[in-house]
Amino acid sequence: MSDVMIRVPAEVRDQLAAVAEARGTSLRALMQDIAAQTLTPEQIRARADRTRALLAERFGHYVSDEESAEMRRKMREAAAAHRAASAEPEPNP
Repeated sequence: MSDVMIRVPAEVRDQLAAVAEARGTSLRALMQDIAAQTLTPEQIRARADRTRALLAERFGHYVSDEESAEMRRKMREAAAAHRAASAEPEPNP
């Protein structure tokens, strides 16, 4: 295994270190987990193609490019809403 040095701002390094500590793991292991979970554009396209084929084969539903684009838009909106809600402080009872 070879090592790679990645330069990031101190704030990013500190954030990653805090996440690793909270998970009880090393920064190296955290970065390996992130890399393993992050799909390349080719992997994303292949997964989408497999999903479209499955929907067509099992349910007879053919997903159009428009439907796919609309679902991506909705997913981005939901993710943004989740991030915004997570950033808001919880009200005190």
